[in-house]
Amino acid sequence: MSTITSNTRTRITPRSLLWVPQSLLGLSIAGGGLSKLAGHPSMVTMFDDIGAGQWFRYVVGALELAGGIGLLVPRLAALAAFCLAGLLVGAAFTSAVVLDASPLTAIGHLVVAALIAWFRRRDLAVLRGTGRARG
Repeated sequence: MSTITSNTRTRITPRSLLWVPQSLLGLSIAGGGLSKLAGHPSMVTMFDDIGAGQWFRYVVGALELAGGIGLLVPRLAALAAFCLAGLLVGAAFTSAVVLDASPLTAIGHLVVAALIAWFRRRDLAVLRGTGRARG
């Protein structure tokens, strides 16, 4: 009987640990986008209260779905996090000022998206063509 051994060690880095919150955020944001696109009654009511029209619900839903999926694609994760951070600033502002509701969920998502964008900022430079790819 023979035993196969390997000297290869899996190295866990802070960047690899980002996949846990990144995946959770992606699924959460994509789920919210799907509920907007599907016309969940609470979403229809919320966008009526915002007063921007139901077309805006479709735009936000599409952006959330794209951003949520983008967080799950390694090549797009940094860009998706950066763009979602901007969207979440708007969501927090709208919750607090327009809807007179708590912005804490949006702020929590914003913090996670901003941290992902920060820790993956070199990936953004690669997408712009101003940085080197990591191997």
